[in-house]
Amino acid sequence: MTQAIVVEKNGGPEQLSVQNISVGAPKTGQLRIRQTAIGVNFIDTYQRSGLYKIEMPFVAGNEGVGVITEIGPNVSGFSVGDKVTYQGQVGAYSAERLLDAERAIPVPDGIEDQTAAAIMLKGMTAYYLMFKTWPLAKGEAVLFHAAAGGVGLIACQWAKAIGARVIGTAGSAEKLALAKAHGCDEVINYREEDFAARVKELTNGRGVDVVYDGVGKDTFEKSLDCLRPRGLMVSFGNASGPVSVPDLGILARKGSLYVTRPTSAHYFADRQSMLEAANAVFDVVASGKVKVEIGATYPLANAAEAHEALEGRKTTGSVVLTP
Repeated sequence: MTQAIVVEKNGGPEQLSVQNISVGAPKTGQLRIRQTAIGVNFIDTYQRSGLYKIEMPFVAGNEGVGVITEIGPNVSGFSVGDKVTYQGQVGAYSAERLLDAERAIPVPDGIEDQTAAAIMLKGMTAYYLMFKTWPLAKGEAVLFHAAAGGVGLIACQWAKAIGARVIGTAGSAEKLALAKAHGCDEVINYREEDFAARVKELTNGRGVDVVYDGVGKDTFEKSLDCLRPRGLMVSFGNASGPVSVPDLGILARKGSLYVTRPTSAHYFADRQSMLEAANAVFDVVASGKVKVEIGATYPLANAAEAHEALEGRKTTGSVVLTP
């Protein structure tokens, strides 16, 4: 038996139940791993709340790192004792788990366990946003909402390394300072300023080439006013609630804009694309161009507390659970 955090019905953080579960032996194509660190992400809260539908009951979480303890039939390329990480496979909030070998990513030397748990889902999100959804080029201007969050801190540093002009938003002086120290050229307190007006002022009326928005409902429509004509609005999260666009004509009126709602499942549907992204994340971290900020760690049993902090916008950087 192993400790895990189970969701039996949708609701708030109180639905994260500490239970002892049986993991069992790995089946064909699977690995059994003993986890050493687990990443906490907004998608975990969406699945728990019911915004994203998932079959009940389930072990929460989508990202972790651990050591292989057992290998199932028809698995090659891995050995017992290897350290692996993963993202996008539900069941992470557990001291031990079974993992599809196809989704296991070898952790290179020099990457610590908590760092690996903090960067896979968030770092690979930053990768597809800036290299696939909108291949960011030197000299382009971007607006990144929640710039002091887990994805934001990674993405803003990475965008700066590419040579982009990075404008970030956050909701407190502390978060603004953190964003400024992690790649943002300019920062805007969205609680105190009209961020659309400020973006237009900073860009001499032109607007930015692309907006990356993981906040959702509260920032979506005003973000359209931040874009240059034919710019791209990338809505990749729902921290404040889901987005609704009832009138597509608004895109024409605001400059023949483009809008996309990407997810990692479609960018990393095969192992080759997944490993390409993971290796890019490892490389940029190893180079020092992206410094990983772990804002808080919680014991696995305190996962509900971690969710409360994340949803309450009380966190900065990545949040990690330790079994």
